[in-house]
Amino acid sequence: MMLFGILNCNAYLCSMNALTIIKITQANARNSELRRLYERSFPVEEQIPYDDLYRLLETMPLDFETYYDGDTLVGLTIVLHHNTYNWFWYFAVSEDLRGRGYGQQILTSLVGRYAGRSLIIDIESPLQVCGNSEQRRRRHDFYLRNGFRDTPTGKSFEGIDYTIMILGDSAFTQADYDSIINELKVYWQNMPHEEGEL
Repeated sequence: MMLFGILNCNAYLCSMNALTIIKITQANARNSELRRLYERSFPVEEQIPYDDLYRLLETMPLDFETYYDGDTLVGLTIVLHHNTYNWFWYFAVSEDLRGRGYGQQILTSLVGRYAGRSLIIDIESPLQVCGNSEQRRRRHDFYLRNGFRDTPTGKSFEGIDYTIMILGDSAFTQADYDSIINELKVYWQNMPHEEGEL
């Protein structure tokens, strides 16, 4: 468990909020509140099924962490370690707690903890015409304000276009993306199965 504090300031208030970070492993991943946050925060087509994610925790180089304000689950992140990048794979703040600065606190903490190695994130493209265009634009602007920049690499999956962004001085190419995807395929193919599963 780790505590961190970030100074939050806006036009009306400056305060120090401490969030508790708890690393998720197979020992504590069977948590209905955590599972609910994960499954409600991402479209089904973007999720690794939670039971599969649970099994991958012991074999993939993942930092799966939750963030608490007191006893309240605020958010979760999953970062995949790659030999040259850290892939900021999943990032969610509880829907009813959004807009209170928690996302900024979590991102600031992650950027500090992963300093020295580029962070990669893929987000729904703000350029694609869709029903959640405003949400996509706000999310893209959030990352731009925090030092991320667009790369020339993108992807499409299940009819959704994604923009790949990077924080750091490195370049990120289609070959880099393909390398990560090929590594993920190996983990997926070698994922442990529960007894009796095929």
